[in-house]
Order: sequence, then C-alpha cells, then structure tokens
Amino acid sequence: MKEFLERISQLPPKRLALLAAQLQSRLDNLERARSEPIAIIGMSCRFPDGANSPEAFWELLRDGVDAISEVPPERWDIDAFYDPDPDVPGKMATRWGGFIEDVDQFDPAFFGIAPREAAGMDPQQRMLLELAWEALERAGQSPEQLMASQTGVFVGISGSDYYEVNMRAGQEAIDAYLASGNAHSVASGRLSYTLGLQGPSFPVDTACSSSLVAV
Repeated sequence: MKEFLERISQLPPKRLALLAAQLQSRLDNLERARSEPIAIIGMSCRFPDGANSPEAFWELLRDGVDAISEVPPERWDIDAFYDPDPDVPGKMATRWGGFIEDVDQFDPAFFGIAPREAAGMDPQQRMLLELAWEALERAGQSPEQLMASQTGVFVGISGSDYYEVNMRAGQEAIDAYLASGNAHSVASGRLSYTLGLQGPSFPVDTACSSSLVAV
C-alpha cells in the first residue's frame, strides 16, 4: 500500500483524477454486484403427502397438514430396523418419517440416460433433473433456448445414503455407474450437461444448510 501511495503521489493532477474515476467505477460495480436483485420466475418441489408443486405445498402449510407417516413397507422393513431403545446400535428409534411419493418413477429415456445407468443414480440426481426441467416449464423457459448459454447451476446437495446402500449390497451392486451416479460433483454437472449450459456449475455441501448456501 505504501509503495502504491508513493507512486500515485507522483502522478500529474489529470492522471490522478482519471485513476480516481476508474477506481470509483470499479468500486461501484462491485457494490452493485453484491446487491444485484434476483428474480424468481419458476419453482418446483417435492414434499411428503403428495405436495408435488409450490401450490400443493402452500396448501399443506396453510391447512396444517401432518405429512409424517409410518415407514411404508415398500421402502424398508421397519420391524427389522426399529428398536424403541435409542442406545441400541444399528437400529432406529422411530417408526415414522416424511416420505416423498413416486421416487421410483424416473423416466431415464426422457433425459437420454440408459436404464442401467439410471439404476446407479442417487435419487437426488434423478429428482434434480426432473425438478429443474419442471421449474423451466413453469417459468416459461425453453430448454432449447438456454442451450450453450452462460447459465449457471448451483446445487445444494448432501448425504450419500444411496451410495452406502449399494456398497453394503455387495459386488453385484457395484458397476461403472456407481461413482458418477452418486458423486455430488456430478449432480450439478449432469444438469449442466443435459441442458447444454456453459456457465459455472457448482455443488454445495454444507450439510443442513446446503440449499441456503447454494442460493
């Protein structure tokens, strides 16, 4: 800083005024970038109890609906994992949870993904593709028009449950798609690749605050 001040002190008044104007312009641009407004023009969501749209989710909140239910048998055998004693290792001390419907209804062909590859994809990745496409539709944005644009993808993602389930299932469940189907880095990249977006593509994993930090 001292060297910089010594250098500018030797500048002619006109050069000094020009430099001050340039620095002020840069500062103004930085300030505008920090407070640049964001327009939310499209949303999509999946929540328990069939709240599969922002409108349905609002109704769920407005009506005070309790969306918690007992673990469905098609998810896992709750009797095999439940124990009322929370200190018992390898068990869960509750029979209840919030469950999203139709998580197994992903259409891989729509996104140009082979069924075998889709089977190795974390449901988080599958739903990300579905909901991103749905959000664009609700916003009236054509995916074709966004292709090759400088559109960024910032994804809050956390948890590796699906990867752990596959690893515990043994060698039969491990294939060439397990890594790409479960890596958080691939989640944002897969969406950018599918839509042909050429802006920044970042996954953000800060545990429970992932989505907020991504925003």
